[in-house]
Amino acid sequence: MARGEPLGGGMANAGSVLRRGDVVVRPAPAHAAAIHAFLRRLRRQGFDGAPLPRRLRGGSEQLEFIAGEVAVAPYPPWSLTDDALASVGALLRRFHDAAGQVPVDAAVRWPRDLADPQGGELLCHNDVCIENVVFAGGRATAVLDFDFAAPGRPAWDLAMTARYWVPMLDPRSAEVSGRAHLDPVRRLRLLVDAYGLPAEDRPELMAMVELAVEVARGFVAARVAAGERAFVRAHHEHGGWERWDRLQAWLAASRDRFTDGLREGPATA
Repeated sequence: MARGEPLGGGMANAGSVLRRGDVVVRPAPAHAAAIHAFLRRLRRQGFDGAPLPRRLRGGSEQLEFIAGEVAVAPYPPWSLTDDALASVGALLRRFHDAAGQVPVDAAVRWPRDLADPQGGELLCHNDVCIENVVFAGGRATAVLDFDFAAPGRPAWDLAMTARYWVPMLDPRSAEVSGRAHLDPVRRLRLLVDAYGLPAEDRPELMAMVELAVEVARGFVAARVAAGERAFVRAHHEHGGWERWDRLQAWLAASRDRFTDGLREGPATA
């Protein structure tokens, strides 16, 4: 096919990401050259869990196609298993270990949309959502879409990832998403254990999750205010600001319960 096979998932680039054989063609962000340089250096560090850039031309980029499964809503049962969640934590840790060996280019204007407000020395992904992770054999093998990558703290990236994968949702939102049967306290511990977050860093994680939700709310607010159709539609379909208010109130009320859960024994099934 001349144009290519559309790949599903995502909102900002929905319908614009195409597969042509072993190459993915997608819109290129303004700082794509810096992302490509980072991805190449990641591969030289031995990290094969991110696509290798092929070409950058005009407003589009070409990246290596990584074979596997990507879960999209309604999320299939295999994507909600403990093994899948633990493999995401392990993949994120491998990414951070490799990224930690790649100096951040301070001359680049990295996007601040989902970035750690405190900044940091590691180039975080910031958007390890379910649709941005490739699985093979039920285990996470690669992370896609580095458009929102920016300097930050490793725990910030972990908190952002927890939002999507635990998921960190109030009971009503969890029910609407078909994931009310999941125990978020146990699953947060499972993700953190698989990642290997040191015990001394765990008491502060919930505060970081709450801040991550606040940053994500600002991200959505900016796009709704700009009239971006996909975000306006999703915002209204998912309950508008009442949903965000409910989520943030639930996180604040549940803070101690989650923090206590992070101090307990291994989160086995």
